[in-house]
Amino acid sequence: MRYPVLDIVTSLKETLTNHPVVILQAPPGAGKSTVLPLQLMDEPWLGGKKIIMLEPRRLAAKSVAERMADLLEEDAGQRIGYSVRFDSKVSSKTKIEVVTEGILTRMIQSDNTLEDVGMLIFDEFHERSLHADLALALSLQMQQVLRDDLRILIMSATLDSENLSSILGGAPIITSSGRQYPVTIHYTPDEDGPVVPRAVHAIRKAVRDEQGDLLVFLPGAGEIKRVEDILREEYFADVSIHPLFGDLPFKQQQQAILPRQDGGRKIVLSTSIAETSLTIEGVRVVIDAGLARVPRFDPRSGLTRLETIRVTRDAADQRAGRSGRLGPGVCYRLWSASTQTALAAQRKPEILEADLAPLMLELYAWGVKEPKELTWITLPTAGAVAQAKELLLQLDAITIQGITPRGKQMLSLPTHPRIAHLLLEANASEKSLAADIAALIEEKDPLAKESGADLALRLEALRKWRGGQKFYADKIILERIEKIAQHWRRLLKTEVSNNMVADTDIGKLLVAAYPERIARQQEKHSERFKLANGRVVKLPPHDPLMREPWLCVAQLDAGSGEGKIFLAAAVSEKDLNALAHETNLVQWDDERGLLTSAVVKRVGNLLLSQKSPGNITEDERVQVLCEAIQKHGLKLLGWNESHEELQARMLSIKVWRPDEAWPDVTDDNLLATLESWLAPFLTTVSRRSELEKLDLATILKSMIPWDLQNKFDALVPSRIEVPSGSMIRLQYFADGRSPIIEVRLQEMFGLTETPSINEGRNKVLIHLLSPGYKPVQVTQDLKSFWQTTYHEVRKELRMRYPRHHWPEDPWTAEAVRGAKRRSS
Repeated sequence: MRYPVLDIVTSLKETLTNHPVVILQAPPGAGKSTVLPLQLMDEPWLGGKKIIMLEPRRLAAKSVAERMADLLEEDAGQRIGYSVRFDSKVSSKTKIEVVTEGILTRMIQSDNTLEDVGMLIFDEFHERSLHADLALALSLQMQQVLRDDLRILIMSATLDSENLSSILGGAPIITSSGRQYPVTIHYTPDEDGPVVPRAVHAIRKAVRDEQGDLLVFLPGAGEIKRVEDILREEYFADVSIHPLFGDLPFKQQQQAILPRQDGGRKIVLSTSIAETSLTIEGVRVVIDAGLARVPRFDPRSGLTRLETIRVTRDAADQRAGRSGRLGPGVCYRLWSASTQTALAAQRKPEILEADLAPLMLELYAWGVKEPKELTWITLPTAGAVAQAKELLLQLDAITIQGITPRGKQMLSLPTHPRIAHLLLEANASEKSLAADIAALIEEKDPLAKESGADLALRLEALRKWRGGQKFYADKIILERIEKIAQHWRRLLKTEVSNNMVADTDIGKLLVAAYPERIARQQEKHSERFKLANGRVVKLPPHDPLMREPWLCVAQLDAGSGEGKIFLAAAVSEKDLNALAHETNLVQWDDERGLLTSAVVKRVGNLLLSQKSPGNITEDERVQVLCEAIQKHGLKLLGWNESHEELQARMLSIKVWRPDEAWPDVTDDNLLATLESWLAPFLTTVSRRSELEKLDLATILKSMIPWDLQNKFDALVPSRIEVPSGSMIRLQYFADGRSPIIEVRLQEMFGLTETPSINEGRNKVLIHLLSPGYKPVQVTQDLKSFWQTTYHEVRKELRMRYPRHHWPEDPWTAEAVRGAKRRSS
């Protein structure tokens, strides 16, 4: 068979000779995954070193390796090998090793120069998985700092190559053609209803109307099994049915991929793993349900799980193209033409939606604390990075300084840091239990929805099933759980156990994975619990776990408001005591108006125990009092009108003399800076009454620099003397407006100039009053008032206040405080 990629091999080899990073764009069927690596494995620039090729899926990795080995007429494990989670076939002869994403990251972490590797190939990079982005970022830095001889080849069928090239410093792009015949697309107007019966209907039609093998894309193994069961009940002459998904035994996977020996037709029921790297010979018809299960961060469990979503347009095109490899093909899409136009163009990079705790642990192990220190195709968001760091701190995986020994141990286990911490926390007698719990959390729930939230019930079902006892659970899911548990038991070097355990033993280990989800019952036998992170969640109605005062929650509703608990286990208070932090709690009691202290034990925000009284240090006293004042305002200090007057004087002079160092005594600034100006006076205060006794006027004035203090009262006096001898209060304003004096007109006789302050720079605004303290005139020009307006005012005042003296000449008249009879 002639592969199109062979046409660009010479050009690619020359480009790789001169450039460390190259991008290859080649459509499915071009031979890039299986033929191209074989063409490169003896290149001189490899220096005898091997090629590592990254595949995003386990099935693809194993199948690609097996296919390359077959082309060399060898078994996998010789010159061509593979390494996937829990399975590996490599030897000292291996020159090309196909690996899945987590495997490559661990290779780089264990040998940060990859001395025996001459080239890294990133296949199907358009899928933009989290681990692929991470592995590329680490590889690029390794190449730049330690291995300038390392080649990196990025391959994809659908990729924005120009954008990728610009990010990678202008990496050259090589383009290969593909073998592709025309494909006729049929849409389905009626796209409502369950996917299984609609897929079966399309399969019946295609078997009847079309020639060749059928490739049916379904979202997951459950749908594949249901479609398979229905088809096997019907009679299809000379048509065999083959499921194809990741958890199948490899032999069955190969039966689906390879053509039938007798040349008969077959129907392959596949997940999205058949979109790209896998080539299924003989396919002339594709039936596409238009759905895919993709990894998404699930806040319910704190883990990344598979979520069913609509495919993107590029994925739909790749699926349809599978029918046009050997000749003209047909694709039945189980959605309408209008839905097709609404599909997203490309899949979103996982790094923008994923839980970044695994990624950040890898970066800390690499010696990087901030993602921006590396080159990324898409930079992780700051919020997701901060959230990941917070979790890793709680799991003792990192500190401010870097990764911890426990963090390094967690990294050695092929799972999420939460599960890794759970497995590592188990002592020798708990390891088998930890393996079962980890598997139960990682897989789907084997019990029906109405079974309640108790994780202990799931463990009981698993162990009864293993022991051959009667149980009520989904057998298929239990088989998958047990398969994972077996892997963990092998890694932990422990034996299987079907013994029943105390519910709190389960909870104790669960706490290691979810320390922030320890929960305390709000009231006895209540369904509401408060989590250590402060959130309130509740059990399903009448759940037996309501009898437990403490829980650890493995799965919960990720929505806002009160969340729902889906999976949890009881925790003993004794076990929590070992995790609790003892602190001296100093608080301000609003109701009693005093400081209180107690020695408390807490898990997160949850109180375990309390003993009174505790000691109060000077720093604690000042801090808590300042917080209480900031909460309640200056009124807690007995703040009154006299303090407001002083505050206005200080703020006025600050406005009038901006070049001098007068303090900012606005309410906001006083509250914000309590610890600098008030703290020295709080060291012996314990009660509200003592706060109210503080000499605030003196304290406020002490904020004025010493060289200005003796000028303050002269510049902004609180009162000024008027001709009658009275000392009249001045009203100041925080914004520096002219201060106001309210004084009876009679007390101002004989004064020709308007009073001023601030060394004569600011005139006072005079509110002249009648003998009955009613407003008569407002002026800032007293001389003009005497000359003009006074004579009109005098007429009115003589009529209203005949007992008082209203002289014709105010310039020379005697100022009086009270009534002075006018002469007859």
